[in-house]
Amino acid sequence: MSDNSHDGAQAEAHTGPIRTPKQLLLAVFFSFVVPVFAIIALVFYVTAGSKPAGSTGGDNLVLGGVSEQAHAQGVAERIRKVGMVEIRDANRALKGGEEVYKAQCTACHAAGVAGAPKFGDAAAWGPRIKLGLETLVNSALKGKNAMGPQGGGDFEDMEIARAVVYMANAGGAKFAEPKQAAASAPAAAK
Repeated sequence: MSDNSHDGAQAEAHTGPIRTPKQLLLAVFFSFVVPVFAIIALVFYVTAGSKPAGSTGGDNLVLGGVSEQAHAQGVAERIRKVGMVEIRDANRALKGGEEVYKAQCTACHAAGVAGAPKFGDAAAWGPRIKLGLETLVNSALKGKNAMGPQGGGDFEDMEIARAVVYMANAGGAKFAEPKQAAASAPAAAK
């Protein structure tokens, strides 16, 4: 037969820390209700940090520690369009090779920075001149070694080609300066 008698020691071993209904209610309250209120308080604390902090008066409105002008600049930067359209005068006269060289190329080619052939150095320009004008212009427009691409920058491709001819001719070449074809001007405007 089974012995279903409960000794005082055995009964004490099977009971938990909650012995009365009041203790049960307190345990439920502290286990569930208090954490919910703690989470709500944390949410309010976190979201309040991104709201405007107020003003210091006058024109110095401070939003979250940032001046109104800096805030407006930040907003403008975030909402600006990805693509931009640049309008250039299609009828402007193209610049000559020397002018483009002085504006764009002297920074590296005057001193020979990063392996760039120095202006007027026939020994450095000789092997490049043998490759031909088309190869030199292509290298200038698309970039080569440490030189970045010049195409699509401040100057037209024709102006970059004129600068290449100017530098190569100073290094011993006999290239003719490229002229813009009269028929290509209206085609480029379309």
